[in-house]
Amino acid sequence: MDEAEFGEIADLRVAALGNRRTGGRGRRHTLAMVGFDVENSGNAASLADRGSSSPTDLSGHHLPHRRESFLYRSDSNFSLLPKSLNRIGSTLAPSEPHVDDQIVTPFAQILHSLRRVRTHYVRLTSVTDTKSKSCAKEDGPSSSNDAQKLSDGEFQSLAEETLEELDWCLEQLETIQTHRSVSDMATSKFKRMLNKELSHFAESSQAGNQVSKYICNTFLDKQQDIELMSVEAVEEVEVKDSGAKRSPMSKISGVRRLHHTNSFTGAVPRFGIEVNDERQLAQIMDDIDVWGIDIFRLAQLANNRPLTAVTYTLCKERNLLKTFQIPANTLVTFLVHVESHYHSDANYHNSIHAADVTQCAHVLLNLPGLQSVFSDLEVLATLFACTIHDVDHPGLSNQFLINTGSELALMYNDDSVLENHHLAVAFKLLQENGCDIIVNLSAKQRQTLRRMVINMVLATDMSKHMDHLAHLKTMVETRKMSGTGLLDLEAYGERMQVLQNLVHCADLSNPTKPLDIYRQWTDRIMEESFKQGDLERQKGMDVSPMCDRFTASVERTQVGFIDYIVHPLWETWADLLQPYCQDILDTLEDNRNWYQNMIPSSPVDDVSTTRKTRDGSKDPIRFSFTVTMEQEQEGSEIGTT
Repeated sequence: MDEAEFGEIADLRVAALGNRRTGGRGRRHTLAMVGFDVENSGNAASLADRGSSSPTDLSGHHLPHRRESFLYRSDSNFSLLPKSLNRIGSTLAPSEPHVDDQIVTPFAQILHSLRRVRTHYVRLTSVTDTKSKSCAKEDGPSSSNDAQKLSDGEFQSLAEETLEELDWCLEQLETIQTHRSVSDMATSKFKRMLNKELSHFAESSQAGNQVSKYICNTFLDKQQDIELMSVEAVEEVEVKDSGAKRSPMSKISGVRRLHHTNSFTGAVPRFGIEVNDERQLAQIMDDIDVWGIDIFRLAQLANNRPLTAVTYTLCKERNLLKTFQIPANTLVTFLVHVESHYHSDANYHNSIHAADVTQCAHVLLNLPGLQSVFSDLEVLATLFACTIHDVDHPGLSNQFLINTGSELALMYNDDSVLENHHLAVAFKLLQENGCDIIVNLSAKQRQTLRRMVINMVLATDMSKHMDHLAHLKTMVETRKMSGTGLLDLEAYGERMQVLQNLVHCADLSNPTKPLDIYRQWTDRIMEESFKQGDLERQKGMDVSPMCDRFTASVERTQVGFIDYIVHPLWETWADLLQPYCQDILDTLEDNRNWYQNMIPSSPVDDVSTTRKTRDGSKDPIRFSFTVTMEQEQEGSEIGTT
C-alpha cells in the first residue's frame, strides 16, 4: 500500500466513524455543507445555514459558523472500506468529544486511533490508569469496575474492536516510508484531494478549466510530472551542443552598484527617507500595527520608497537597531539599495508588494499567541526575509524562465529559480560598501540568520504551497491530539515551520484585506500575468493559464484562488492561533462572496465580449475559445498526485 492509498483509507475511516456516531446523519463537513456555487453566483454565506450545529475545534470550543475548506471533505468512496463502518460503535463513552470528525491529517488519525486502543485496553483489563491528566481527559473516566460493567457480549465486542483498531494502526505505520516525514503523508493526501476538486471545477466551464490549470501549474510541485527524454533525443542534443563553449556562471545577475547618495545629511529622517509631507505619512504609519493598512497611499506619501519606510520603521519600533548594533545610516543605505533592485515596471512583484508582506508579517508576529515565542534574531530574520523575498523579480513566473531556458533557470537547476535568485541578490547586496547591517552580529548569529532567511524565502515558492500547508496542518493536529501546547516550540524545525508559514501567509494575504485594497492587488497581478501572456504569444509559446488577457476570467480566478489555496492556508493558521485570526477569516469570506457575485449569472454572459471593470462597468475586451483538457489515466484529474 502506498502513501496515497494510506491517506485515502484513513480519510474513509474517519468519515465513516463520524457517520456512525451521528446516527447516519454524516459528518458536519459534507459536500452539501461546503459545496462551491461557482457557476450561478450563489451566495456562499448561505452555506453555513445548512449545518445543524455550531462547529467545534479539536479542544471542544465552539466556533462561529464558517464554511470549511475542501480539506474537510471526504476524498474517497465509503464502499471501498466496509469494515470501517463497524470499527467503533456504541461502546464509546457518550461523553467523549467528537474529536475525530475534525482530523484530516493521516498521522493525527493514527494517534487518535491509538488513544482509542488505550481507552479500550483500560476498560477491558481493569488496570489502574496512572497516566497524566491530559490523557485521562482524552480517554474519559475509568475505574477498576469498568470491565465488570460490561456484559459478556459487550466485552467480546469491545475486544474485537480494539484488536481491529490496533491492526489498522499497525497496517498504516508499516506503510510509512522511512525516508519521508510523517507530514508527507498529509501532503500526498491534500494533493490528491486538490486534484479531485480541480477536476470538478474544470468541468464546470471554460473559465473553470483555465483556473484549474492555473492553480495546478502555480501551486503544485511539478517535479514528479517530468517526462524523461528518449536516449536518441538526448544523444541528438549532446551532438548539437558539443561545440558550444560557455563560461562558468559565477556572477550573480541583476546586482547593480549603488550610484546615488542619501539626500539627507546628519540624522536619519523619522521614517528613513525624506518626504514632502511627513505629517500625513505619520498618520498612516500610526496604523502600522493594524491589518489592512493602505499600502498604496503609504507608497505615494513615501515618495515611492514604501519598503524603506516600512522596514526601517518596524526595525526601529522593535528596537532591533539597538539590540544588534545596526547603524541607522547603514540600515537605510541597505534598504534603499534593496528597493532600487525591485523593478518599478513590475505591476505586482515590486517594492510595494514587499512592503505589504513585511508589514503583514509584523502584524502576525504581534498576535498575542506569538508575541513572546520568537527571539529578536528570529524576528530580525523574518523582517529581513520579507523585505528581500522578491528582490529583482522580473514579473515573470518560474515556469516561464524554465520553459525559455533562461540563465537563471540553468543556474538554479529549475528548482525555486526566482526564490534562489532573490536570496543571492540580497546577500550580495549586504557585501556592498555601507550595506552590511549584520556586521556586528557574531559569526554564529550571522550563520543562523542566513539559514533562517534562506528557509523562509524558499517557502515563498508557490509550487511548494501544499507541502507547507500539509506540514503545518499535521503539526497543529498532532499537537492537539497529544495535548502539547501549540506554540511550545523548542526545536528549530518547529519554530522555522511556523515562521515559514507566517511569511507564506503574509505573501498570500491580499484576499484577506479590505475589498478596495484587495481589488487593486487583483488588478495588478492580473496585468502582470497578461504581460507574460503577451510575451509568450510573441515568442510563439503556449500562453500560460490565466495569462491570456482575452479569455481570462478574473472573477472565477479569485473564487478558485480563495477556495483552493488561500482559505485552507488561513484556516489552518487560524487554528494555530485561535481566536486571534477570526476577523481575517471573516474578511476573506466577504471578499470571496463579492467576487462570487460578480461572476456572470448565465453562460451567455460568460462568453460575451465584455468584462466588468473595477467600477462595475463593462469593458469589451474578452474573446473566448474552447480549451480542451488532456485526459489522464484516471479521467480528467489535473496535475500531480
